[in-house]
Amino acid sequence: MPNPTAAMLVIGDEILSGRTKDTNTNHLACALTEAGIDLKEARVVSDEHDRIVEAVRTLSKAYDHVFTSGGIGPTHDDITADAVGAAFGAHVDIRDDARDLLEAHYSRQGMEFNDARKRMARIPDGATLIDNPVSIAPGFSIENVHVMAGVPKVFHAMVATVLATLTGGQPLLSETLRVFIGEGDIAGPLGELAKANPDLSLGSYPFQKNGAFGSNLVIRGTDPIKLKRVVGELAKALGVEYV
Repeated sequence: MPNPTAAMLVIGDEILSGRTKDTNTNHLACALTEAGIDLKEARVVSDEHDRIVEAVRTLSKAYDHVFTSGGIGPTHDDITADAVGAAFGAHVDIRDDARDLLEAHYSRQGMEFNDARKRMARIPDGATLIDNPVSIAPGFSIENVHVMAGVPKVFHAMVATVLATLTGGQPLLSETLRVFIGEGDIAGPLGELAKANPDLSLGSYPFQKNGAFGSNLVIRGTDPIKLKRVVGELAKALGVEYV
């Protein structure tokens, strides 16, 4: 059976403006690869209700899982919960279990549990909370969409929580053949192997070092024995050594 598929939806004007660098997509891609879930698409959208709704609906229909980051904090522009709720026609309001978690947390910190902080307890009806061991404010899963914080440390913790509940496939493995050969000479043999092995992903990534041109030829798949064999075939076709 093919591996489950996934998409990443990054939400936030700060990402699109360049003020904040997105590292969450890279972290998720690595985590999903290890879990045997294939990340097929990543999008970035602004803090606009209708754009978030459209993206959530489109991605949730196209893939087995959708992971979002950003927009579930205490400020007025944190609208992800409302937009995701709207995407599924679910009412959004302060939920008792989320409120209790936050109220206890701020009580321990000696801080007021004010209206802004209560916003982080607004959860769509029917959603399941995602544990946040870092800063308590929960994320949530509704249908096949997992809504998580944008702060990298919190996002990482939430991803670990969610992945523990999902069934993955076979982890994606890779083998790399580094050659000092131009892509024009690589294309033929690489294309023939790709055609003969449709279950593998073959790519060429050129580089320049000390004035010489070369390529990292990367072959990805789930069968380690087949990977080794195909890389060996490629090396032989190019007349280079593969150890």
